[in-house]
Amino acid sequence: MTARLAVDIGGTFTDLALERDGQRWTTKVLTTPKAPEEGVLDGVRQVLATAGIAASEVSLLIHGTTLATNALIERKGAKTALLTTEGFRDVLALANEARYDQYDLNIELPQPLVPRRWRLTVPERLDNEGRVLLPLDEAAVRAQVGFMREEGIQALAIGFLHAFVNPVHERRAAEILREAWPELPISLSSEVSPEMREWERFSTTAANAYVQPLMASYLGRLKIGLREAGLGCPLFLMLSGGGLTTIETAARFPIRLVESGPAGGAIFSAFVAKQRGLDKVLSFDMGGTTAKVCLIDDYAPQASRTFEVARVGRFKKGSGLPLRIPVIEMVEIGAGGGSIAQVDSLGRIQVGPESAGADPGPACYGRGGTKPAVTDANLALGRYEPTLFAGGSLTLHPAPALAALDAHVGEALGLAPEMAALGVIEMVDENMANAARVHAIESGKGYGGRTVIAFGGGGPVHGYRVAEKIGVTRVLVPSGAGVGSAIGFLRAPVAYEVVKSLYQRFATFDVKAVNALLAAMSAEASAVVAEGAFDAPTGETRIAYMRYVGQGHEIAVALPARALTEADVKAIRAAYDAEYTRFYDRPVPGSDVEVLSFAVTVATRVADVSPAEDVLAQPSPAPIRTQQVRDTRTGEVAPWSVYDRAQMAPGASVAGPCIVAEAETSTLVGPGWTCRVDGLGYLELTQESR
Repeated sequence: MTARLAVDIGGTFTDLALERDGQRWTTKVLTTPKAPEEGVLDGVRQVLATAGIAASEVSLLIHGTTLATNALIERKGAKTALLTTEGFRDVLALANEARYDQYDLNIELPQPLVPRRWRLTVPERLDNEGRVLLPLDEAAVRAQVGFMREEGIQALAIGFLHAFVNPVHERRAAEILREAWPELPISLSSEVSPEMREWERFSTTAANAYVQPLMASYLGRLKIGLREAGLGCPLFLMLSGGGLTTIETAARFPIRLVESGPAGGAIFSAFVAKQRGLDKVLSFDMGGTTAKVCLIDDYAPQASRTFEVARVGRFKKGSGLPLRIPVIEMVEIGAGGGSIAQVDSLGRIQVGPESAGADPGPACYGRGGTKPAVTDANLALGRYEPTLFAGGSLTLHPAPALAALDAHVGEALGLAPEMAALGVIEMVDENMANAARVHAIESGKGYGGRTVIAFGGGGPVHGYRVAEKIGVTRVLVPSGAGVGSAIGFLRAPVAYEVVKSLYQRFATFDVKAVNALLAAMSAEASAVVAEGAFDAPTGETRIAYMRYVGQGHEIAVALPARALTEADVKAIRAAYDAEYTRFYDRPVPGSDVEVLSFAVTVATRVADVSPAEDVLAQPSPAPIRTQQVRDTRTGEVAPWSVYDRAQMAPGASVAGPCIVAEAETSTLVGPGWTCRVDGLGYLELTQESR
């Protein structure tokens, strides 16, 4: 049987997972930031050699990358111009005039990706229903070509007023410019983000144009490298919304890839939850650069239509560049193994968001890093065996780690390096727990009865302590947890979402117009999915984003995946009132509801998963060694037994404190916790009642 391969590029490690005939092989290699495809190709060679599988036997390769995200954060994209309606040159700078911190007199606002000099205007105007008020000045469009060439522009975003209703002027402007400058990459707001709200639409389109040359170049190099390595199989990309798409669609809309890696992790957690029959879980993914938390209910991650990138204010909503794209809703913070620790001006330990990455990496990597990172602190606490980190592919060096902790944390606080390490780990654990609390509150949910699914290289290391802090008493560590996002890629459906705006009120709801729009959206999404579905059966979901008249933000409400009838309108309104009540405790009687936009997602059907059966208790294995570990809750040092996960049969259990070691990660079982292997080979940690 042919094999399927998944590759996830992270800030520190590139993870690979290969599956065939129910078997799985995984590996981690250091990311190569200057040429990411080199790390991918190196990892592909390693995992194929380990499995003894020829490159020609791989039938599908699925890829997720942080390249687009990093380009936006580091401002390393293309020189991008924006062509917009005359009089609207400064929409990107004016934003929505909101302040993410009302009382900061020196507030720093996110700078647009396109500087004012490259924001160009032409006469044209449509009204809010798409009727032409002022025809497009085609001569003015042509006149901008010379200026853009002189400025060395490498990509263009076109965003006209009300183009989400009628794209005629945007399309004609693009035709004119492609005739005059065929090689210029052009992004249209009516294709990238056809929704109302000019700032978000223009910002998303500018971001798409900004990363398009970089992503197209990278994907082209990767495709060539894979072909030269003997992989002639289709290459699919993971989308931020949790689906897969073709490389052609990804190159056209690379902005939809910004959260592709974290999305794979959420898909992985949802699959594991379904295997175990857990309908309420918290996905906890901690990698080398960031930690991601996501609430999953009824085996599906929360979805959102908005996302912020490159926040100026750390963790402050509204301080980043807005993107209107389909995305799995999660909280992502700079708390990974490479996150750098320091002491601020008030004498507080701060961890992240700056990361040592893969080059030079934490001080303990011995690659030239001198600043202490979370990995250095974990090593100083005795949590890692230096010669077995990342499956033995990377030897850690305790001396540089202790020196870095002493110089940058310990000296300022009068602490020994080991106690400085304890402070760093407690701070990063609290940061992650706090992010989880905020995420639950903003979602109108709690943690009662939830299970934490911990994965990524650092998730199982920090999972039990984060669970203690948020009041969760069960943690699940699946097999392959160290490369969970890559495994999640293999569980994702081929999917595509189309979102369009059509203003409606329930008092005057036009069923015919809405059905026509939904049918067109369904056809568009189906066409994209058909390119990679290989005749697999598909399903469809439909959502309307609505609010009470006069409110500022919408709530998503599911619609029947069929043509609507007049009888459906009342049921949809009732569903909105119920969802609003869940968020805000009660509805608003007597107020009409308005619909701003609709979303249609077409996806291949995912095979049903039956919950795993329990297994009988088995004898506990003997520990393979002991390590002197400092407990972060008490500060005490004690010998912790270390067990080899491969030697633990289903049904075996061990009592904490101990460590369960495997190639890609280690699972810490704290004092008062018990670790048991379930019928799937997953580690289930449970805390004794206090």
